[in-house]
Amino acid sequence: MKNGVMMQYFEWNLPDNGELWKQLKEDARHLHDIGVTAVWIPPAYKGCGSEDVGYGTYDLYDLGEFDQKGTVRTKYGTKEEMREMIDALHECGISVYLDAVMNHKAGADRVETCMARLVDPDDRDQPLCEPYEIDCWTGFDFPGRGEQYSGFKWHWFHFSGTDYNERDKKTGIYQIVSYGKAWSVGVDCENGNYDYLMFSDIDLDHPDVIAELNRWGVWVTKEMKLDGMRLDAVKHMNDRFVKRFLEAVRAECGKDFYAVGEYWIDDIDTLEGYLANVGYGIDLFDVCLHYNMSKASKEGADYDLRTLLDGTLVSRHPELAVTFVDNHDSQPGSSLESCIDDWFKPSAYALILLMENGYPCVFYGDYYGMSGNASPHREVIDALLSVRRRCAHGMQTDYFDYPCTIGITRQGVEDKPGSGLALLISNGEDGEKLMNVGVQHAGEVWREVTGNRTEEVTIDADGNGMFLVSGGKVAVWTP
Repeated sequence: MKNGVMMQYFEWNLPDNGELWKQLKEDARHLHDIGVTAVWIPPAYKGCGSEDVGYGTYDLYDLGEFDQKGTVRTKYGTKEEMREMIDALHECGISVYLDAVMNHKAGADRVETCMARLVDPDDRDQPLCEPYEIDCWTGFDFPGRGEQYSGFKWHWFHFSGTDYNERDKKTGIYQIVSYGKAWSVGVDCENGNYDYLMFSDIDLDHPDVIAELNRWGVWVTKEMKLDGMRLDAVKHMNDRFVKRFLEAVRAECGKDFYAVGEYWIDDIDTLEGYLANVGYGIDLFDVCLHYNMSKASKEGADYDLRTLLDGTLVSRHPELAVTFVDNHDSQPGSSLESCIDDWFKPSAYALILLMENGYPCVFYGDYYGMSGNASPHREVIDALLSVRRRCAHGMQTDYFDYPCTIGITRQGVEDKPGSGLALLISNGEDGEKLMNVGVQHAGEVWREVTGNRTEEVTIDADGNGMFLVSGGKVAVWTP
Protein backbone atom coordinates (compact mmCIF):
# COMPACT_ATOMS: atom_id res chain seq x y z
CA MET A 1 0.00 0.00 0.00
CA LYS A 2 2.69 2.45 -1.10
CA ASN A 3 1.73 5.85 0.34
CA GLY A 4 -1.88 4.67 0.61
CA VAL A 5 -4.39 5.97 3.14
CA MET A 6 -7.27 3.95 4.56
CA MET A 7 -10.37 5.56 6.04
CA GLN A 8 -12.61 3.79 8.54
CA TYR A 9 -15.93 5.10 7.23
CA PHE A 10 -18.12 4.72 10.31
CA GLU A 11 -18.24 5.36 14.04
CA TRP A 12 -20.21 3.62 16.78
CA ASN A 13 -23.09 6.09 17.05
CA LEU A 14 -24.22 6.62 13.45
CA PRO A 15 -27.99 7.11 13.10
CA ASP A 16 -30.20 4.14 12.21
CA ASN A 17 -31.44 5.70 8.96
CA GLY A 18 -30.07 3.44 6.22
CA GLU A 19 -28.23 6.36 4.61
CA LEU A 20 -24.54 5.50 4.97
CA TRP A 21 -24.11 3.69 1.65
CA LYS A 22 -25.72 6.62 -0.19
CA GLN A 23 -23.59 9.11 1.75
CA LEU A 24 -20.41 7.21 0.95
CA LYS A 25 -21.34 6.97 -2.73
CA GLU A 26 -21.72 10.75 -2.88
CA ASP A 27 -18.48 11.21 -0.94
CA ALA A 28 -16.34 9.04 -3.23
CA ARG A 29 -14.93 11.87 -5.35
CA HIS A 30 -14.10 13.95 -2.28
CA LEU A 31 -12.28 11.01 -0.67
CA HIS A 32 -10.25 10.52 -3.82
CA ASP A 33 -9.37 14.21 -3.94
CA ILE A 34 -8.03 14.27 -0.38
CA GLY A 35 -5.89 11.18 -0.98
CA VAL A 36 -7.89 8.33 0.52
CA THR A 37 -7.04 5.16 -1.39
CA ALA A 38 -9.12 2.58 0.52
CA VAL A 39 -12.26 2.59 2.66
CA TRP A 40 -12.98 0.18 5.51
CA ILE A 41 -16.75 -0.17 5.65
CA PRO A 42 -18.72 -1.50 8.64
CA PRO A 43 -20.22 -5.02 8.86
CA ALA A 44 -22.69 -4.88 5.99
CA TYR A 45 -24.91 -7.87 6.74
CA LYS A 46 -28.03 -8.45 8.81
CA GLY A 47 -27.61 -8.15 12.55
CA CYS A 48 -30.16 -8.42 15.33
CA GLY A 49 -32.09 -5.46 13.93
CA SER A 50 -31.69 -2.36 11.79
CA GLU A 51 -30.05 -0.54 14.70
CA ASP A 52 -27.29 -3.16 15.01
CA VAL A 53 -23.85 -1.72 14.19
CA GLY A 54 -23.14 -5.09 12.60
CA TYR A 55 -21.21 -6.96 15.27
CA GLY A 56 -24.33 -8.79 16.49
CA THR A 57 -24.16 -10.83 13.28
CA TYR A 58 -27.23 -12.83 12.29
CA ASP A 59 -26.92 -13.69 8.57
CA LEU A 60 -23.70 -13.10 6.65
CA TYR A 61 -25.48 -13.62 3.32
CA ASP A 62 -28.12 -10.95 3.92
CA LEU A 63 -26.55 -7.66 2.82
CA GLY A 64 -29.81 -5.76 3.11
CA GLU A 65 -31.88 -7.85 0.73
CA PHE A 66 -34.28 -9.97 2.78
CA ASP A 67 -36.98 -9.24 5.35
CA GLN A 68 -35.31 -10.62 8.46
CA LYS A 69 -35.12 -9.36 12.06
CA GLY A 70 -37.82 -6.81 11.33
CA THR A 71 -36.02 -5.08 8.48
CA VAL A 72 -34.87 -5.45 4.89
CA ARG A 73 -32.14 -2.84 4.98
CA THR A 74 -29.27 -2.92 7.45
CA LYS A 75 -28.34 0.10 9.53
CA TYR A 76 -26.45 1.37 6.52
CA GLY A 77 -28.79 0.67 3.60
CA THR A 78 -29.76 -2.01 1.11
CA LYS A 79 -27.63 -4.43 -0.87
CA GLU A 80 -28.28 -2.53 -4.09
CA GLU A 81 -27.22 0.75 -2.45
CA MET A 82 -24.10 -0.99 -1.18
CA ARG A 83 -23.27 -2.22 -4.67
CA GLU A 84 -23.74 1.28 -6.13
CA MET A 85 -21.50 2.69 -3.41
CA ILE A 86 -18.72 0.20 -4.15
CA ASP A 87 -18.96 0.92 -7.88
CA ALA A 88 -18.64 4.66 -7.20
CA LEU A 89 -15.58 4.14 -5.01
CA HIS A 90 -13.97 1.89 -7.61
CA GLU A 91 -14.59 4.50 -10.31
CA CYS A 92 -12.56 6.88 -8.14
CA GLY A 93 -9.74 4.37 -7.69
CA ILE A 94 -10.62 3.61 -4.07
CA SER A 95 -10.45 0.06 -2.71
CA VAL A 96 -13.17 -1.33 -0.41
CA TYR A 97 -12.51 -3.48 2.66
CA LEU A 98 -15.47 -5.19 4.36
CA ASP A 99 -15.52 -5.65 8.13
CA ALA A 100 -15.83 -9.44 8.50
CA VAL A 101 -17.30 -10.79 11.76
CA MET A 102 -16.81 -14.55 11.89
CA ASN A 103 -16.26 -15.20 15.59
CA HIS A 104 -19.88 -15.35 16.73
CA LYS A 105 -23.55 -15.20 15.73
CA ALA A 106 -26.54 -13.55 17.40
CA GLY A 107 -30.32 -13.36 17.09
CA ALA A 108 -31.01 -17.06 16.57
CA ASP A 109 -34.40 -18.13 15.22
CA ARG A 110 -35.08 -20.88 17.76
CA VAL A 111 -33.93 -22.65 20.89
CA GLU A 112 -32.09 -25.98 20.82
CA THR A 113 -31.16 -28.37 23.60
CA CYS A 114 -27.57 -29.44 24.26
CA MET A 115 -25.18 -30.35 27.04
CA ALA A 116 -23.04 -27.55 28.48
CA ARG A 117 -21.19 -26.48 31.58
CA LEU A 118 -20.65 -23.09 33.14
CA VAL A 119 -17.02 -21.97 33.22
CA ASP A 120 -15.20 -19.34 35.24
CA PRO A 121 -15.29 -16.10 33.17
CA ASP A 122 -11.80 -15.27 34.45
CA ASP A 123 -10.44 -18.72 33.55
CA ARG A 124 -12.51 -20.42 30.85
CA ASP A 125 -10.56 -23.65 31.29
CA GLN A 126 -11.99 -24.01 34.79
CA PRO A 127 -15.51 -25.55 34.88
CA LEU A 128 -17.86 -24.38 37.63
CA CYS A 129 -20.08 -27.46 37.44
CA GLU A 130 -20.57 -30.81 35.74
CA PRO A 131 -22.18 -30.76 32.27
CA TYR A 132 -25.97 -30.51 32.24
CA GLU A 133 -28.74 -29.95 29.72
CA ILE A 134 -29.51 -26.37 28.70
CA ASP A 135 -31.78 -24.69 26.15
CA CYS A 136 -29.73 -22.33 24.02
CA TRP A 137 -30.39 -19.94 21.16
CA THR A 138 -28.34 -21.67 18.47
CA GLY A 139 -30.85 -22.54 15.74
CA PHE A 140 -30.36 -20.33 12.67
CA ASP A 141 -32.78 -21.13 9.83
CA PHE A 142 -32.88 -17.74 8.02
CA PRO A 143 -36.59 -18.00 7.06
CA GLY A 144 -36.50 -14.70 5.17
CA ARG A 145 -33.68 -15.83 2.89
CA GLY A 146 -34.42 -19.54 2.69
CA GLU A 147 -31.90 -21.44 0.59
CA GLN A 148 -30.71 -18.51 -1.52
CA TYR A 149 -26.90 -18.20 -1.73
CA SER A 150 -26.43 -20.97 0.87
CA GLY A 151 -28.50 -23.83 2.26
CA PHE A 152 -26.36 -24.08 5.40
CA LYS A 153 -28.32 -23.96 8.67
CA TRP A 154 -26.62 -23.48 12.01
CA HIS A 155 -27.18 -25.75 15.03
CA TRP A 156 -25.74 -26.10 18.52
CA PHE A 157 -22.94 -28.38 17.34
CA HIS A 158 -21.59 -25.59 15.12
CA PHE A 159 -20.81 -23.54 18.24
CA SER A 160 -18.39 -23.94 21.14
CA GLY A 161 -20.15 -21.75 23.68
CA THR A 162 -23.09 -19.49 24.42
CA ASP A 163 -24.15 -16.93 27.01
CA TYR A 164 -27.73 -17.76 28.05
CA ASN A 165 -29.80 -20.70 29.21
CA GLU A 166 -33.40 -20.20 28.18
CA ARG A 167 -34.51 -22.99 30.52
CA ASP A 168 -33.60 -21.20 33.75
CA LYS A 169 -33.16 -17.66 32.30
CA LYS A 170 -29.57 -17.45 33.54
CA THR A 171 -26.61 -15.80 31.84
CA GLY A 172 -23.00 -16.90 31.98
CA ILE A 173 -20.31 -18.45 29.81
CA TYR A 174 -21.57 -21.91 28.86
CA GLN A 175 -19.08 -24.22 27.18
CA ILE A 176 -20.95 -26.61 24.92
CA VAL A 177 -20.03 -30.23 25.66
CA SER A 178 -19.90 -32.89 22.95
CA TYR A 179 -17.51 -35.56 21.73
CA GLY A 180 -14.28 -33.94 20.51
CA LYS A 181 -15.47 -30.37 21.21
CA ALA A 182 -13.27 -27.92 23.12
CA TRP A 183 -12.26 -24.28 23.13
CA SER A 184 -10.01 -23.58 20.16
CA VAL A 185 -6.27 -23.41 20.50
CA GLY A 186 -4.47 -20.65 18.60
CA VAL A 187 -6.36 -17.92 20.46
CA ASP A 188 -5.24 -15.36 23.03
CA CYS A 189 -4.44 -16.76 26.49
CA GLU A 190 -6.21 -13.99 28.41
CA ASN A 191 -8.79 -15.49 30.79
CA GLY A 192 -7.09 -18.84 30.35
CA ASN A 193 -8.46 -19.23 26.82
CA TYR A 194 -10.11 -16.29 25.02
CA ASP A 195 -11.98 -18.29 22.38
CA TYR A 196 -15.33 -17.12 23.78
CA LEU A 197 -16.14 -13.42 23.33
CA MET A 198 -19.92 -12.97 23.10
CA PHE A 199 -23.28 -14.36 21.91
CA SER A 200 -22.99 -17.86 20.41
CA ASP A 201 -19.33 -18.55 19.78
CA ILE A 202 -18.65 -20.18 16.41
CA ASP A 203 -16.65 -23.42 16.55
CA LEU A 204 -13.84 -22.67 14.11
CA ASP A 205 -12.54 -26.24 14.44
CA HIS A 206 -15.72 -27.77 12.99
CA PRO A 207 -15.06 -28.88 9.38
CA ASP A 208 -18.54 -27.93 8.14
CA VAL A 209 -18.20 -24.46 9.69
CA ILE A 210 -14.78 -23.97 8.12
CA ALA A 211 -16.09 -24.96 4.70
CA GLU A 212 -19.13 -22.67 5.01
CA LEU A 213 -17.16 -19.61 6.12
CA ASN A 214 -14.60 -20.15 3.36
CA ARG A 215 -17.49 -20.41 0.88
CA TRP A 216 -19.01 -17.20 2.23
CA GLY A 217 -15.68 -15.36 2.01
CA VAL A 218 -15.33 -16.19 -1.67
CA TRP A 219 -19.02 -15.48 -2.36
CA VAL A 220 -19.15 -12.05 -0.73
CA THR A 221 -15.84 -10.99 -2.31
CA LYS A 222 -17.03 -11.85 -5.81
CA GLU A 223 -20.65 -10.76 -5.28
CA MET A 224 -19.66 -7.26 -4.09
CA LYS A 225 -16.29 -6.89 -5.86
CA LEU A 226 -14.44 -6.43 -2.58
CA ASP A 227 -10.74 -5.63 -2.50
CA GLY A 228 -10.12 -6.88 1.02
CA MET A 229 -11.41 -7.40 4.55
CA ARG A 230 -10.85 -6.18 8.07
CA LEU A 231 -11.11 -9.31 10.22
CA ASP A 232 -12.81 -8.60 13.54
CA ALA A 233 -11.68 -10.07 16.87
CA VAL A 234 -8.89 -12.29 15.57
CA LYS A 235 -7.48 -12.76 19.09
CA HIS A 236 -10.60 -14.88 19.77
CA MET A 237 -10.29 -16.95 16.58
CA ASN A 238 -8.26 -20.05 15.81
CA ASP A 239 -5.20 -18.64 14.05
CA ARG A 240 -5.04 -21.71 11.80
CA PHE A 241 -8.59 -20.93 10.61
CA VAL A 242 -7.64 -17.32 9.79
CA LYS A 243 -4.62 -18.42 7.79
CA ARG A 244 -6.59 -21.00 5.80
CA PHE A 245 -9.56 -18.67 5.29
CA LEU A 246 -7.33 -16.08 3.63
CA GLU A 247 -5.64 -18.76 1.55
CA ALA A 248 -9.05 -19.98 0.36
CA VAL A 249 -10.26 -16.50 -0.58
CA ARG A 250 -7.02 -15.55 -2.30
CA ALA A 251 -7.00 -18.81 -4.27
CA GLU A 252 -10.37 -17.86 -5.81
CA CYS A 253 -10.19 -14.05 -5.80
CA GLY A 254 -6.53 -13.24 -6.37
CA LYS A 255 -3.37 -13.11 -4.27
CA ASP A 256 -3.65 -9.33 -3.87
CA PHE A 257 -6.82 -9.63 -1.75
CA TYR A 258 -6.00 -7.44 1.26
CA ALA A 259 -6.57 -8.33 4.91
CA VAL A 260 -5.97 -6.55 8.20
CA GLY A 261 -6.75 -8.14 11.55
CA GLU A 262 -7.95 -6.57 14.78
CA TYR A 263 -5.88 -8.16 17.55
CA TRP A 264 -6.54 -5.79 20.42
CA ILE A 265 -3.63 -6.10 22.80
CA ASP A 266 -0.90 -3.72 23.92
CA ASP A 267 1.90 -6.26 23.68
CA ILE A 268 4.24 -6.38 20.72
CA ASP A 269 5.52 -9.88 21.48
CA THR A 270 1.99 -11.28 21.28
CA LEU A 271 1.38 -9.53 17.96
CA GLU A 272 4.67 -10.82 16.56
CA GLY A 273 3.80 -14.35 17.65
CA TYR A 274 0.41 -14.11 15.96
CA LEU A 275 1.93 -12.88 12.70
CA ALA A 276 4.29 -15.84 12.69
CA ASN A 277 1.42 -18.25 13.34
CA VAL A 278 -0.56 -16.96 10.33
CA GLY A 279 2.49 -16.98 8.07
CA TYR A 280 2.70 -13.18 7.90
CA GLY A 281 -0.28 -13.28 5.55
CA ILE A 282 -2.20 -10.45 7.20
CA ASP A 283 -1.59 -6.89 8.39
CA LEU A 284 -2.48 -5.94 11.97
CA PHE A 285 -3.65 -2.69 13.50
CA ASP A 286 -0.83 -1.18 15.56
CA VAL A 287 -2.64 -1.21 18.89
CA CYS A 288 0.69 -0.71 20.68
CA LEU A 289 1.25 2.63 18.92
CA HIS A 290 -2.33 3.65 19.72
CA TYR A 291 -1.74 3.05 23.42
CA ASN A 292 1.60 4.90 23.34
CA MET A 293 -0.15 7.91 21.81
CA SER A 294 -3.03 7.64 24.28
CA LYS A 295 -0.56 7.61 27.18
CA ALA A 296 1.31 10.56 25.69
CA SER A 297 -1.91 12.55 25.46
CA LYS A 298 -2.82 11.80 29.08
CA GLU A 299 0.61 12.50 30.60
CA GLY A 300 1.41 15.68 28.65
CA ALA A 301 4.88 17.09 29.31
CA ASP A 302 5.64 14.20 31.69
CA TYR A 303 5.68 11.75 28.77
CA ASP A 304 9.04 11.10 27.11
CA LEU A 305 8.29 11.54 23.41
CA ARG A 306 11.51 9.71 22.53
CA THR A 307 9.69 6.48 23.50
CA LEU A 308 6.64 7.09 21.28
CA LEU A 309 7.55 4.35 18.80
CA ASP A 310 9.00 1.92 21.34
CA GLY A 311 7.43 -1.53 21.33
CA THR A 312 5.21 -0.78 18.33
CA LEU A 313 4.34 -2.89 15.34
CA VAL A 314 5.36 -0.14 12.92
CA SER A 315 8.88 -0.20 14.38
CA ARG A 316 9.18 -4.03 14.27
CA HIS A 317 7.18 -4.94 11.14
CA PRO A 318 6.52 -1.69 9.24
CA GLU A 319 5.27 -3.57 6.17
CA LEU A 320 2.47 -5.22 8.21
CA ALA A 321 1.41 -2.33 10.45
CA VAL A 322 -1.82 -0.39 10.01
CA THR A 323 -1.31 2.73 12.08
CA PHE A 324 -4.32 4.52 13.55
CA VAL A 325 -5.13 7.18 16.12
CA ASP A 326 -8.60 6.10 17.26
CA ASN A 327 -11.44 3.89 16.04
CA HIS A 328 -14.96 2.82 16.99
CA ASP A 329 -13.65 0.61 19.80
CA SER A 330 -11.48 3.28 21.43
CA GLN A 331 -13.85 6.24 21.02
CA PRO A 332 -15.64 7.68 24.09
CA GLY A 333 -18.24 5.32 25.53
CA SER A 334 -16.96 2.23 23.74
CA SER A 335 -15.95 -1.06 25.35
CA LEU A 336 -12.22 -0.43 24.85
CA GLU A 337 -12.30 3.33 25.43
CA SER A 338 -8.76 4.66 25.22
CA CYS A 339 -9.11 7.70 22.99
CA ILE A 340 -6.32 10.17 22.40
CA ASP A 341 -7.02 13.55 23.99
CA ASP A 342 -7.96 16.27 21.53
CA TRP A 343 -4.88 18.43 22.12
CA PHE A 344 -2.60 15.61 20.94
CA LYS A 345 -4.63 14.33 17.99
CA PRO A 346 -3.08 16.69 15.39
CA SER A 347 0.36 15.44 16.46
CA ALA A 348 -0.76 11.81 16.36
CA TYR A 349 -2.22 12.18 12.85
CA ALA A 350 0.87 14.04 11.67
CA LEU A 351 3.02 11.14 12.82
CA ILE A 352 1.05 8.34 11.15
CA LEU A 353 0.37 10.28 7.94
CA LEU A 354 3.83 11.73 7.37
CA MET A 355 6.29 9.08 8.54
CA GLU A 356 7.61 6.65 5.95
CA ASN A 357 6.41 3.42 7.57
CA GLY A 358 2.95 2.02 8.22
CA TYR A 359 -0.38 2.07 6.41
CA PRO A 360 -2.31 4.92 8.07
CA CYS A 361 -6.03 4.72 8.81
CA VAL A 362 -8.11 7.87 9.39
CA PHE A 363 -11.13 7.45 11.67
CA TYR A 364 -14.53 8.73 10.50
CA GLY A 365 -15.18 10.13 13.97
CA ASP A 366 -12.01 12.23 13.89
CA TYR A 367 -12.73 13.54 10.39
CA TYR A 368 -16.51 13.92 10.22
CA GLY A 369 -17.49 13.76 13.89
CA MET A 370 -19.28 11.53 16.37
CA SER A 371 -22.89 11.37 17.57
CA GLY A 372 -23.86 14.16 15.20
CA ASN A 373 -21.19 16.56 16.50
CA ALA A 374 -18.68 17.89 13.97
CA SER A 375 -15.03 17.03 14.51
CA PRO A 376 -12.62 19.84 15.41
CA HIS A 377 -9.82 17.99 13.61
CA ARG A 378 -11.02 17.90 10.00
CA GLU A 379 -9.12 21.00 8.89
CA VAL A 380 -5.77 19.82 10.20
CA ILE A 381 -6.31 16.28 8.86
CA ASP A 382 -7.05 17.78 5.43
CA ALA A 383 -3.81 19.77 5.64
CA LEU A 384 -1.84 16.68 6.66
CA LEU A 385 -3.38 14.57 3.90
CA SER A 386 -2.38 17.25 1.41
CA VAL A 387 1.19 17.20 2.72
CA ARG A 388 1.23 13.41 2.50
CA ARG A 389 0.27 13.52 -1.18
CA ARG A 390 2.64 16.31 -2.16
CA CYS A 391 5.58 16.08 0.19
CA ALA A 392 5.80 12.82 2.21
CA HIS A 393 8.31 11.11 -0.04
CA GLY A 394 11.91 10.07 0.15
CA MET A 395 14.31 9.04 2.88
CA GLN A 396 13.29 9.62 6.50
CA THR A 397 15.58 10.79 9.29
CA ASP A 398 14.43 10.65 12.90
CA TYR A 399 15.25 13.25 15.54
CA PHE A 400 14.00 11.55 18.67
CA ASP A 401 16.64 13.24 20.81
CA TYR A 402 14.74 15.38 23.33
CA PRO A 403 11.96 14.20 25.67
CA CYS A 404 9.56 17.09 24.95
CA THR A 405 10.32 17.75 21.29
CA ILE A 406 10.83 15.14 18.57
CA GLY A 407 11.05 15.44 14.82
CA ILE A 408 11.38 13.66 11.50
CA THR A 409 12.39 14.81 8.05
CA ARG A 410 11.60 13.39 4.62
CA GLN A 411 14.05 14.44 1.91
CA GLY A 412 11.65 14.20 -1.01
CA VAL A 413 12.26 12.63 -4.40
CA GLU A 414 13.41 14.09 -7.70
CA ASP A 415 10.32 13.13 -9.69
CA LYS A 416 7.99 14.94 -7.25
CA PRO A 417 8.95 18.62 -7.28
CA GLY A 418 8.22 20.34 -4.00
CA SER A 419 8.40 17.13 -1.99
CA GLY A 420 10.15 16.86 1.36
CA LEU A 421 9.06 17.90 4.84
CA ALA A 422 10.09 18.52 8.41
CA LEU A 423 7.79 17.50 11.26
CA LEU A 424 8.11 18.62 14.88
CA ILE A 425 5.98 17.50 17.83
CA SER A 426 6.06 19.19 21.22
CA ASN A 427 4.29 18.17 24.42
CA GLY A 428 5.81 20.90 26.57
CA GLU A 429 7.38 24.28 25.90
CA ASP A 430 8.17 25.90 22.56
CA GLY A 431 10.88 23.97 20.77
CA GLU A 432 13.38 24.24 17.95
CA LYS A 433 15.53 21.65 16.27
CA LEU A 434 18.28 21.79 13.66
CA MET A 435 17.31 19.12 11.13
CA ASN A 436 18.65 18.13 7.74
CA VAL A 437 16.36 17.84 4.70
CA GLY A 438 19.05 17.21 2.07
CA VAL A 439 21.43 19.45 0.14
CA GLN A 440 19.08 19.40 -2.83
CA HIS A 441 16.88 21.82 -0.88
CA ALA A 442 19.69 24.33 -0.20
CA GLY A 443 18.51 27.91 -0.56
CA GLU A 444 14.79 27.02 -0.45
CA VAL A 445 12.38 28.88 1.80
CA TRP A 446 10.13 26.56 3.85
CA ARG A 447 6.89 27.48 5.61
CA GLU A 448 4.74 25.83 8.28
CA VAL A 449 1.42 24.55 6.88
CA THR A 450 -0.82 23.89 9.90
CA GLY A 451 -0.88 27.49 11.16
CA ASN A 452 1.41 26.72 14.11
CA ARG A 453 4.20 29.13 13.15
CA THR A 454 4.39 32.17 10.85
CA GLU A 455 8.17 32.37 10.40
CA GLU A 456 10.05 31.26 7.31
CA VAL A 457 13.02 28.88 7.36
CA THR A 458 15.75 29.09 4.73
CA ILE A 459 17.64 25.86 4.13
CA ASP A 460 21.43 26.33 4.33
CA ALA A 461 24.09 25.01 1.94
CA ASP A 462 24.35 21.74 3.87
CA GLY A 463 20.60 21.08 3.73
CA ASN A 464 19.97 22.11 7.35
CA GLY A 465 17.17 24.23 8.75
CA MET A 466 16.36 25.47 12.25
CA PHE A 467 12.70 24.42 12.53
CA LEU A 468 10.37 25.64 15.27
CA VAL A 469 7.26 24.35 17.05
CA SER A 470 4.99 25.98 19.60
CA GLY A 471 4.53 24.31 22.96
CA GLY A 472 2.11 21.36 23.01
CA LYS A 473 1.58 21.56 19.25
CA VAL A 474 2.65 20.04 15.95
CA ALA A 475 4.48 21.91 13.20
CA VAL A 476 4.86 20.69 9.63
CA TRP A 477 7.29 22.54 7.40
CA THR A 478 7.39 22.11 3.61
CA PRO A 479 9.07 23.78 0.62
